[in-house]
Amino acid sequence: MILIKGANIINEEKIFQADVLIDGDRIQKIGEGLSIDSDAGQVIDAHGLYLIPGMIDDQVHFREPGLTHKANIETESRAAVAGGITSFIEMPNTKPQATTVEELEKKFERAAETSWANYSFMMGTTNDNLQEILKVDKQKVAGLKIFLGSSTGNMLVDDPEVLEEIFRKTDLRISVHCEDEATILENTRQAIEQYGEDIPVQLHPEIRSAEACYKSSSKAIELAKKTGARLHVFHLSSAKEMDLFDSDIPLEEKKITAEVCIHHLWFSEEDYKAKGTHIKWNPAVKKASDRKVLWEALLDDRIDVIATDHAPHTLEEKDNVYTKAPSGGPLVQHALVALLECHHQGKISLERIVRKACHNPAIMFEIADRGFIKEGYKADLVLFDLNAPWEVSKDNVLYKCGWSPFEGETFQAAVTHTLINGELAYQRGEFPNRTHGERLTFNR
Repeated sequence: MILIKGANIINEEKIFQADVLIDGDRIQKIGEGLSIDSDAGQVIDAHGLYLIPGMIDDQVHFREPGLTHKANIETESRAAVAGGITSFIEMPNTKPQATTVEELEKKFERAAETSWANYSFMMGTTNDNLQEILKVDKQKVAGLKIFLGSSTGNMLVDDPEVLEEIFRKTDLRISVHCEDEATILENTRQAIEQYGEDIPVQLHPEIRSAEACYKSSSKAIELAKKTGARLHVFHLSSAKEMDLFDSDIPLEEKKITAEVCIHHLWFSEEDYKAKGTHIKWNPAVKKASDRKVLWEALLDDRIDVIATDHAPHTLEEKDNVYTKAPSGGPLVQHALVALLECHHQGKISLERIVRKACHNPAIMFEIADRGFIKEGYKADLVLFDLNAPWEVSKDNVLYKCGWSPFEGETFQAAVTHTLINGELAYQRGEFPNRTHGERLTFNR
């Protein structure tokens, strides 16, 4: 047993002080004045700390199999646990790609062996794997991922007839990367014509433009409305796209949902001069005016979920010229503290952070028994100190790639404890127990 005493609990739009008793892997009791015998378990004094359900990150790239020089499930899930993320959903563009049920299950088997956090994986789509898609067990797999912009291998689905058939025939939630490939290729061609291979990275948001994003996301939403598909649009980055989403439909009833990532809420084009290719993502970090509207949409519920799109590359890879530097960066260790910094800046309430990063992913993907602090639910819990300043440096970065776009940033808040299925995985910079996450299941 573990008893968490005196925490400021943030759950379902409320903040209140209470104790939480954990028995095995579940929350047994929430109340005041709870106690256990000293020899019956561990007591965590949480007075002055905040307790939230663990974050559920619905979009990560942990690079295993095939790209493990950058990252692997073990290293990145450990970093996620230190950052307050207790469950993740990983993407299919590994080597080999998870575009068959057989390859997908191999990833689940590997995670069962090595993941510190709870896990699920998305099934990848191609122009010719519909029969594999239809084999997926919807109670055991998070959903489908479709790349409507450039991707590795053959995962770009660019046949409109195939795309419509996938939308019509699956009742899994379809998550999409929306950037119009033809627009990006033409913008890239023009930039290379002017600059050669060493294009200034400041042009990245012009090459992967707001227009390219809108053209693709609007088509995906139009198709979802036509077919009745359940659509989730990943990593929105432009103000223009916000007009495509509704804010007046309860999340449980929404068939078209939206996500924003930490980097699009934090950085803007003004940061390229200092950060260079280290903040090169697809879709691109755009204007400060885009970031402003993303925040507005997050707060008025046009955007439903906050995620990371954690996608590490080595510094050697990132420090190439623009055309050779890959897009993506590591974020799971610093997502929650970055959001808490935004809270300190007055941009978002603690209750809203928990709703967007913990509750809503569980609701949207119909994850069983996680995402809330409730009696009977799995004890995936995070404690943080809202006033414990620390600086991000290479010495405290846990990613296998060894760097962070937040290096040099001082965060006011710090994660102090993370529990995975009732077991203490992380405590003030240490990992007291080697936790093994569980495969997420879905109430569908």
